[in-house]
Amino acid sequence: MKITGELRLPGDKSISHRAFMLGALARGTTIVHGSLESKDVQSTRQALQILGADIGKHGDVWTVAGGNLREPASVIDAGNSGTTARLISGICAGIDGVAVMTGDGSLVNRPMARVMRPLEMMGASFLARKNRFLPMAIKGGKLAGISYDMDVASAQVKSCLLLAGLKAEGFTKVKEPSRSRDHSERMLAFFGANVSTEGNTVEIEGPQEIEAREIFVPGDPSSAAFPAVWAAAARESEVVLRDICLNPTRIGFINVLRRMGADISFENARGVSGETVGDILVKGGALQATTIEGDEIPRLIDEIPILAVAACFAQGTTVIRDASELRVKETDRISALVNGLASLGAHVEEKSDGLVIHGPLHFHGGSIRTYSDHRIAMAFHILSKISDTDVAIDDRDCVDISFPGFFSLMETLG
Repeated sequence: MKITGELRLPGDKSISHRAFMLGALARGTTIVHGSLESKDVQSTRQALQILGADIGKHGDVWTVAGGNLREPASVIDAGNSGTTARLISGICAGIDGVAVMTGDGSLVNRPMARVMRPLEMMGASFLARKNRFLPMAIKGGKLAGISYDMDVASAQVKSCLLLAGLKAEGFTKVKEPSRSRDHSERMLAFFGANVSTEGNTVEIEGPQEIEAREIFVPGDPSSAAFPAVWAAAARESEVVLRDICLNPTRIGFINVLRRMGADISFENARGVSGETVGDILVKGGALQATTIEGDEIPRLIDEIPILAVAACFAQGTTVIRDASELRVKETDRISALVNGLASLGAHVEEKSDGLVIHGPLHFHGGSIRTYSDHRIAMAFHILSKISDTDVAIDDRDCVDISFPGFFSLMETLG
């Protein structure tokens, strides 16, 4: 189905999380414009309020009075948000006292040992279900900086350690095998922190104070990926996505779509609150298969479900590998994609760390199970629009985790 028009997407989820967290840690009152109003970001705000942050809303603007975090008197519920659970763990590690954290039925089965291990090296201690899952108790207090080499690139683990490093004595150095999204480093610097990056290594000195700032949250590129793929795969389409975060660590999906032959350009690029922001123009055409692998995976891990949809309409064989991290997201996204496509009459090859898609595929109407995963639900909705196929989605409400109003906004294009 051909589409035309322009969209303003909801605020970036990663930046919204971090704006509230750094605002709660900073001295003074931080002002946040354009925050994503989603369940995940709400989980972060509520967690910070339990830790003592004074957060309020005035019209469309949020304020965060920071610098007064303390031992919580009640349990922190991170909901469905892995970002909340892992990054707040780093904050709790630097607070003298004990914090208890839990999450929903999905989050309690996502691995937390990846943040527990380095935080224990810094001086925090944990008591967790099966030694690696929520619910868990965090005993924080006096921390010491460490040098930590990560096995797998992860912005959440890196950010957790940088937030803990703000309160630790000495230098905290985090090295990744490949570069993940760098919003934490950028925002820490914007708040005045002494933080430096060299290659895949980030270093922060502690303890140090950061100062409140005014933050303007740009549109979320991960949300923009859904209409971008729709436009790219539908011939004669032309869509403009306004005021999107163009951080190089977040637009790997655009590089992939360009490799597949999509006509995508940037307009009106400018700096805003430490990030690059601009408009994305997407024109539809014929897509060709590609390979998605290696160092680019951490920079587009959340966009793989919608890139798999693009591959379904591309000529040739698309290979997605090195993406085993998809197995431990909100659901096993590799299996969810394979099962969903099969229910619509299309076969793809499932691999331990990805997919092989022989395109173009053909679909019949049917129903798919989302496993309450927002990105699976949105990906299959876009597939239904591109293919003009009736697809029943079992849980439409789960998209509110990251993209409230997704379905109605997409209807303005189709």
